[in-house]
Amino acid sequence: MAKVRTRFAPSPTGYLHIGGARTALFSWLYARHHAGEFVLRIEDTDRVRSTKPAEQAILDGMEWLGLSWDEGPFRQSERLVRYQEVIQQLLDQQQAYYCHCSRQRLDSLRQQAMDEKRKPRYDGHCRKLGLGPADDAVIRFANPLSGSVAFNDLTRGPVITENSELDDLVICRPDGSPTYNFCVVVDDLDMRITHVIRGDDHINNTPRQVNIYHALGAEPPQFGHVPMILGKDGSPLSKRHGAVSVIEYRTLGYLREAVLNQLVRLGWSHGDQEMFSLADMINLFDLDGVNKKASVFDTDKLDWLNQHYLKTLPLAAVSEQAAWHWRQAGIDPADADAVLDVQRERIGNLRDLVEQSRPFFQDFDDYDPNQAKKHLRRVAIPVLQALMEQLKSIDDWQPEALSAAVHAVMEQLEVGMGKVGQPLRVALMGHGASPSIDTTLWLMGQARSLVRIERAIAWIEANRSAE
Repeated sequence: MAKVRTRFAPSPTGYLHIGGARTALFSWLYARHHAGEFVLRIEDTDRVRSTKPAEQAILDGMEWLGLSWDEGPFRQSERLVRYQEVIQQLLDQQQAYYCHCSRQRLDSLRQQAMDEKRKPRYDGHCRKLGLGPADDAVIRFANPLSGSVAFNDLTRGPVITENSELDDLVICRPDGSPTYNFCVVVDDLDMRITHVIRGDDHINNTPRQVNIYHALGAEPPQFGHVPMILGKDGSPLSKRHGAVSVIEYRTLGYLREAVLNQLVRLGWSHGDQEMFSLADMINLFDLDGVNKKASVFDTDKLDWLNQHYLKTLPLAAVSEQAAWHWRQAGIDPADADAVLDVQRERIGNLRDLVEQSRPFFQDFDDYDPNQAKKHLRRVAIPVLQALMEQLKSIDDWQPEALSAAVHAVMEQLEVGMGKVGQPLRVALMGHGASPSIDTTLWLMGQARSLVRIERAIAWIEANRSAE
């Protein structure tokens, strides 16, 4: 039995979106589950819309998700000579022909079919004319005129299409550029692809491609078409449902493990299991678990998964992904693991975690207006001054000693934690969100803590004179 070889073949006309990433993941998992190989191919024959930045964005998204490829990336733009060889082969075998039909004639055929409520299709006018090249000529594949084309879809079962429903599709444009349905057949043959896993929006292309395989004397690969992805409102997934690209989820603070777990559950299941490590996915994934119905992308579920993985993954695994966010904030990741380990227990994504943690590493210009109005008042000055005296005398700057110092101030002034902890928290952080006050002090360090408290006292004296 031939080694399993799958492929992911995006067009570099935009970012790697959720649907494409799900297809890539399924293809990657199928290859890994069967100890096969995964090929990356860039389908960039659309000269107008294909761009290098879009290609790089796709590669960045794949690398961030950890979907490494065994071969490639191959680019269709670098295979044009090969396509012309195969087109000439089909012409020589009279399984392709030149078509000189004008745009006006083709538009007229289409309009007539629509008026008669028929499916628009080319009528084969030039098929038997033996025409040669011309400036405006296209080359069409001579689709079988009778019989049917059948394949067994790995997720949907048998699919049968009458050849009478298919027309002679264009395989080469007037400018000499080959078309999608032709190129993918040549590519998959040359790259020895055994299994094609793709979205079910391609299922109508498959009978056309199967006929081209047969015309080339080759057996087609096995096909598995996976269901489309919907938003929670039941409409096709789009920008309004969340992030546009996979890499944007990194920017939003999601861990790859959460995104992969969400992706694998979009149309695939294994009993009632919801949480899957990457090892689980490789071990359990197969196409018999793919659903036929459309799946729903649930951002709330992704948030829940992200919070789970943020709390439970080994610190080193979270730190590796947090490093990008620390650097974006101008913070050295090497100094941040202690803060990360504390903050991941209480904050659901890396973007917010880093943003809320900035004061541990960087000075801030202003206090949060609402928090300052509520907690940095003149009544807080004695509290902050008492804290200064207690904290100055601590030799072993550890949470236990810091907690004791805070409680000593509470007893001394006969006030509750709210009257001590909140003014101190705003003084230290500039906002009202942080870990427990003893942990916040410990992470902040003695020198910075004392400077921040002294600054808060001065700010209150300068801004709260009317109280």
